[in-house]
Amino acid sequence: MIEKQQPAVDFCMPSATGSEICLKDLRGKWVVLFFYVKDNTSGCTSEALEFSEHLHEFEAAGAVVFGVSPDSVESHRKFQEKHALKLTLLSDPEHRVLEAYGAWGPKKMYGKEYFGVIRSSVLIDPAGNVAHVWPGAKSKGHAAEVLAKLRELTA
Repeated sequence: MIEKQQPAVDFCMPSATGSEICLKDLRGKWVVLFFYVKDNTSGCTSEALEFSEHLHEFEAAGAVVFGVSPDSVESHRKFQEKHALKLTLLSDPEHRVLEAYGAWGPKKMYGKEYFGVIRSSVLIDPAGNVAHVWPGAKSKGHAAEVLAKLRELTA
């Protein structure tokens, strides 16, 4: 996982609307990246809904929020529409950003090992440095946890 106080890894990724989002264009704002496994799975849906419900509070604190997964732009668009998500979802099918931030790695299920998304989040400060990381985050209540840290750091 990427560590606190180091420069955030720059990226450009397509969003569910097809527009490209680049970290360099977000300087001056706090940036929340939450890495999730898959659109329309129960835990990921609950996490995305919680971030979406708190979006106005993140924005009031000067932050933008992005959900990142390997799903396609089209999958993200359908996921966003189905659940009326207000936040922006970014597509990383080649795992470049997931790997750069340490959110792609070995996992185990039913005794089998495979590579996949490690649910985690990163808070990037307005100067482009990593302000906080949550490796192995839980889906439920995580948005409130990230919001509390953002408020603490901006107080």
